[in-house]
This record gives sequence, structure tokens and C-alpha cells, in this order.
Amino acid sequence: MPPLVAIVLAIVTRRAAISLLLGIYCGALILTSGHPLAALYDTCEVHLWPAFVDPSKLRVFAFTILMGAMIGVICRCGGMQGLIRIISPMAKTRRGGQLVTWVLGLMIFLDDYANTILLGSTMRPLCDRLKISREKLAYLVDSTAAPVAGLSLLSTWIAVEIEYIQDGLQTLGTAPELTAVDLFVGSIPYRFYMLLTLVMIPLIAVTGRDFGPMLKAERRRLREPLEPAAELDALGQPSGGSAKEMPARWYNAVLPIFATLGVVLYLLYSTGWQSLAAEPSDPAPALRDILGAANSSLALQYGALTGLVLVVLMVRLQSLLSQAEIVQAAAQGAKIVLPAIAILWCASTLSRMTSNRSIEGAATTTPYEFEDHRLYTGDFLAQLFVAEAEGSADAGTSDSLALTAKLLPTGIFLLAAILSFATGSSFGTMGILLPIVITVTHALLSSQGGAIDPAHPILLASVGGVLAGAVFGDHCSPISDTTILSSQSCVCDHMAHVVTQLPYAMLVGGLTIVLGTLPLGWGVSVWMLLPLQLVGLVGVLLVVGRRVEDF
Repeated sequence: MPPLVAIVLAIVTRRAAISLLLGIYCGALILTSGHPLAALYDTCEVHLWPAFVDPSKLRVFAFTILMGAMIGVICRCGGMQGLIRIISPMAKTRRGGQLVTWVLGLMIFLDDYANTILLGSTMRPLCDRLKISREKLAYLVDSTAAPVAGLSLLSTWIAVEIEYIQDGLQTLGTAPELTAVDLFVGSIPYRFYMLLTLVMIPLIAVTGRDFGPMLKAERRRLREPLEPAAELDALGQPSGGSAKEMPARWYNAVLPIFATLGVVLYLLYSTGWQSLAAEPSDPAPALRDILGAANSSLALQYGALTGLVLVVLMVRLQSLLSQAEIVQAAAQGAKIVLPAIAILWCASTLSRMTSNRSIEGAATTTPYEFEDHRLYTGDFLAQLFVAEAEGSADAGTSDSLALTAKLLPTGIFLLAAILSFATGSSFGTMGILLPIVITVTHALLSSQGGAIDPAHPILLASVGGVLAGAVFGDHCSPISDTTILSSQSCVCDHMAHVVTQLPYAMLVGGLTIVLGTLPLGWGVSVWMLLPLQLVGLVGVLLVVGRRVEDF
């Protein structure tokens, strides 16, 4: 009920923060048996405050503010204008602008937060100039960030994904032939939604076709100029411009951004190495293991701080801005991301409320151990799924077991999507489902006879279904953190971004099932399904899509 209340209100009122607060209060009412005053107290003290002071969340908030401040100074000193002049020859048309945004998104594969903030802020002035709508830019940013970070073997996601897979393998106890890394890598071709989403973006750019609310937004942008308020960048000045004539020096933007990425990389490696060194492990761990064990929130925070300090020093050495102007630019740049932080805070609180961990972050050891302040939404949905799968297995017939195994990848994908949509957390969805899914899938396949092949398509599709379904639900959810950051970094109305992105995500999700998980369950090779999905996507775009310029 609480996620449903928040999502419906967000769609109706288009006010995400207030809707999330009401969803949290609804959950508090449930937890306090309907006592309004007790629910108000719990909302503030049991849910909102602990979520705000969580160290990892504070670092994410700090990263967001520092990045906003850095972009603010870069814009004020003319650095962004210089960067756009470099990129402009590669993006002289609307098609080129979308393709360049997509390519840059693929290049920033280390972290989805960094991808979202950097790409949205950097490409917004250019896309405004090319008359690409803010809704389209937010879609390009959002639909690139999570899939590329989730698929990359060197990203801040890999630790979480492999750790959750390992949790599932540990429950088996008798499956030494399975390793977490092998399942992670082997599942990559089976993450149909993520792969197809990354392919859909260049297809839309090349064909020039859109549909649904996105088509209306794009045509509106071609017909009408941006609203005066929307033309303003983080500094409250014309997008791509500055208050006074500034030399458009590209290095004033590029060097701080690269410094940020460089420090993030260094700290990811450093903290990951220290984390592995503190535990008995392989004396020469792989790079992916080092990055997997890193403290990503710390790396992001100090990377953004380095970029801000560097751009301030560069501006002062070049005598471009006074100290007061730098402070004003940084403050106005930080101010633009404050709504995103408010929504992130509330979304994180709601996600925690629906989870199975205590206020201190302790995991549940007995069923519903923290039911006085946690709703166990994910556990409830997972139990429904497990009960249905086990009920089919208990039916005792080989036909029933075979049918259950065939439908398993589809059921898992849908369950992960629903859970991620309701909680707004792809990581939370992975943590809840992966251990359960691996256990159930292994038991179901074992009951059909013999040892489990680590490359078994159903096993890999089940793991991939959780990872891809979590991103699918995350893309559709208005309370998702990456969805929120995408709309804020692109200065796009949040619910406008949700409404325009939803049909695209639903299209890819539908093709994932029809030309992915369902035929896979009946034995069709994944290497046949991937090109079929591409053909299907092209066909749908040609049939339902319309050229933006044809109006």
C-alpha cells in the first residue's frame, strides 16, 4: 500500500516529494495500527531521520551537491560553452546529438550516479541548441546509466550483484560447481531488457522515430521555444551562456570532469584493495574484485570535491571570476539539485520501510523480526512466488515440474520488475530476490535429475531475469533514485520524464518476454533470440513510431 499510494499520488499530483511523504506516512499508519499521532512520530524519528543520517546516503547527498556546485562554476566561467564547441562538430543535427549522448553514456560506465549527473549537466546546453526536448535527454541519460553500469565488469554495481549471487550459492551448500563470478558473467547475454534498452537508443536516433508522449514532447520542442524558466541553466542564466562575456575555454570544463573521474577511479581501486587486504583472500585479486569491494560512495564524494576545488583554482588563476562570483555560482549550482536530494531522501526512506532490515541495517535472522518498523514487502512477494513454484513442484508430475521450469525466467523477470517498481530500488530488489531465486531454481532443476550445469540456460536466465527486471522496474518507477537524478540533472519536470520514458520501457519489457524469457524456457537458444529481439524492435519502431519532423 505505501509504495502504491506514493506512486499514484506522484502521477496524479506531479509532486514527487509530497507524494513520497504521504506514502511513508501511510506505511507508518499501518505499522502503528492506525494511530495518527504515533504514525507522525514514527514517520519523522523511525523512518525519515535514520535514512537521512545514514553515512552512505550522506555521501551520496554530498556528491550530488558538490557536482551541482562544480557544474555551476563551470557554466559561469564559460567552460561548458567551450566544451559544447568541441562536441558540436560531432553533433550538428538532432540525430547526432542523441548519438553523441548515447556514446558518452557508454563511456561513463563506472557508476550510474556519476553517469547521470555528468551526462545530463554536460549535454543539456547542446541538446537545447539542437531542439532535443528535455524529456528526450532525460530518457537518454536514464536509460543508459543503469544498464551500462549493471552490465560492466568494472563498475560500482559488480560488488553488489556478485555478493547477492554469492549469498544464494551459500544457501545451497552442495553446489561447488557454481561460482558467483561465473553466474554473473554467464548471465550477461540473458539480461535481455538491459541489452535491448542500450540498442533502442541509437535506433530511435538513427530512424528519427518516436511514439507516445515522447513524440508529443519532441514535436512541441520543435514548434515552440523552451519556456523562459526552462532556458535557464544551474546558474539562472541562459542555457549555454553566461552573465558576462567569458572566454569559452573547453579545458575549464574537461579538466575538472576528468579530475573527478580520475579521483573516483583511484579511490575505487584504493578502497577496494584495502578492503580485500583486511580479509584473507587471493594475494593477487582481479581488478573486478578490487572494484567490487570498493567504497563507491566515498569515491564519488571526494571525486566531486576534487573537481570543484580544481575548477575554483583554475578560475581564480585565470582571473575569470571574483571570489564572490565563484561562491554565488557554486551556491546556485548546488541549489538546483536540492529538490533531487529531497526526493532521494524520501525515496530511500520508503525503500527502507518496505525492506527487511532494522533501523541499524541488521539483517533479519528470524521471520519478520523487525515487523514493528518494517513492512517486509519484498519478502511477502518473494514468498508468494516461492510458494507457487514449490506448489507446482509438490504436484509431483514431471510435466508440472517441466512447465514450472519453462515459465520460471518470465515469472522471475516480472516479479523483479514489480518489486523494483514498488520500492524504487534495483539494489534492494536484487538483494531480496537473488538468494531466493538461485535456491528455488537450483532445487527445481535438480529435481529433474542430475547435477546442475553452471551454463544451464534456465539458471542463467533466472539470474539475469532478476538483474534485468530490477532495472526495468527502476526505469518505470517515479520513486527510483536514478529516475529522480536524471530528471533533475536535465532540468526536466520529473513526472514528465516518467510519463515519456514509461512507454519505451514497457515496449522493451514486452519484447523481453515475448522474444526472450518465454521462448528461452521452451529451449530456444539465446544466440537466436538476441537477433530476433533486434529485428522485433526495429519492426515495432517502424510500425508505431512516427518521424518527429513530420507534423
